[in-house]
Amino acid sequence: MAEHDHLDGRIRGERPEPEARDGLLMRLIFTVLIAILINLAQTVLVVVTVIQFVIMLLHGGKPNDRLAEFGLDLGVWIAKAVRYQTAGSDVKPWPWTDLD
Repeated sequence: MAEHDHLDGRIRGERPEPEARDGLLMRLIFTVLIAILINLAQTVLVVVTVIQFVIMLLHGGKPNDRLAEFGLDLGVWIAKAVRYQTAGSDVKPWPWTDLD
């Protein structure tokens, strides 16, 4: 009796259908692009953090609300990107979907 894969019902050891391989190839391409964007996001995070710190120094510890909101949006984007990369979700982050 053949043993089936618990995720998609294939017999263990069978190769995925061509459509599945094509889908995985596209996922790999998106994953690499998202990895590049995450690196860019980390650079942006460092710059925004330094700017926010300087603003706080100059304004008695009061942060800039727009920069704080941007930080929240950046964090949400990074979380969505990580979920896609780790296959926790099939939803790609912005710019492929809405940022919200």
